[in-house]
Amino acid sequence: MSAQASARLPNRTRTIFLVWLGWALVMLAFQAFVLARFDLARPDRTLDWTATWTNADALERHPYLNTPILQGHAGWDSEFYISIALHGYEDPVMKAASPASTPDAEVAGAKKDHPKWVSLNHAFFPGYPFAMGLIARPLAAVGVNPVGAATFAGVLVSLLASLAAMLAIADLARAHDEIDASLRAAFYLAIWPAAVFLAQVYSEALFLALSFGALALLRRERWGWAATLAVGAVFTRATGVLLIIPFGWAWLFGAGGRSPNRSPARALAALAPAFAYLVWRWLLGADFDFVETKYFGRAPLAIGQSLEAWGDFFDTFVNGSPLTRSYEWVELAGAIAWAVTSLAYWRRDKALSLYGLATLGVVLTSGAALGMHRYALATPALFLAPAAWGRSPAFDRVWTLACCLGLAALTLSFSFGFWAG
Repeated sequence: MSAQASARLPNRTRTIFLVWLGWALVMLAFQAFVLARFDLARPDRTLDWTATWTNADALERHPYLNTPILQGHAGWDSEFYISIALHGYEDPVMKAASPASTPDAEVAGAKKDHPKWVSLNHAFFPGYPFAMGLIARPLAAVGVNPVGAATFAGVLVSLLASLAAMLAIADLARAHDEIDASLRAAFYLAIWPAAVFLAQVYSEALFLALSFGALALLRRERWGWAATLAVGAVFTRATGVLLIIPFGWAWLFGAGGRSPNRSPARALAALAPAFAYLVWRWLLGADFDFVETKYFGRAPLAIGQSLEAWGDFFDTFVNGSPLTRSYEWVELAGAIAWAVTSLAYWRRDKALSLYGLATLGVVLTSGAALGMHRYALATPALFLAPAAWGRSPAFDRVWTLACCLGLAALTLSFSFGFWAG
């Protein structure tokens, strides 16, 4: 790196911090604004099952989403994170899945009434709610409303993790491009439409901070710290185990353009994601599998079930209501952008390209055709490739406009508890 570029590094970090701070304040203000300005008609009929989750009495059935603090920032899966943060996996208030449950005919009841059934909380990894609990439980202990404390903790963890993720993706971009590209990568991360989840009680931001941080440290050959963050990523989301792809590539072929050092210590570090995944499987994996397959209808490499799900997706995409088709355009655009950017980044970084494609493959074959634009957040190439293309002022402005409009639409939806992916 040139002396001039090195001198600009503090500038880059400060600029990213200021962009993040402005983004965080705008997201908080925008969600408060739309809740005050609009009143969306309930229920949300985007998908065939969203109406029952968004009717007038939805908050009575999901008390952890009825927060007195940061209203609009807790929706859908947020209730599970709040429950685990406050009461652990066996929270008696939450639902539990019956052994008779199937994805087509879910059978669930309150855990307190069915102590031997498996709590739905087990479908969610412990990293994010554990981080929330470190903040929420002390606040609740001094008298803050527990649900409000957990909501505040979840948003705070997400916002701080978003900053870490932006700095990490910028560091990855700097390895191949000029300093301006690193700024674009951080900015494009913050405005991707599904970045709405980075300011909510959702685990996306923490996973990005840990996984992107691990990849950035790996590029710098800080193997110990990289492995530590990778372990944290695995305990935050299941796809963290796929970090073994770039870690293994770095051990075999070298990281950051350097010659490989295939020492035993680095081999152990490269295997850290797999070790962490095995530990998680031993501790929580059986209950996770039960809830995912029996209630949520997801499983790894469920090829037949996935083909059926995607067949249904394209059927409603062609024949469904305009409301459903408009949302499925978002899903489809997310999947296409995910695939195109991962393939386009092959010449620059084969390891990151493979990591993105492997993650896409796992999501596409998980048994459900949902959340493509949200799960795509985990793909570094989704921000690194456009950051390189953003040297074109025309591309930069059109990409920014498209992402910001999508972000606004999804933020509006999520703020009202409507489906956003």
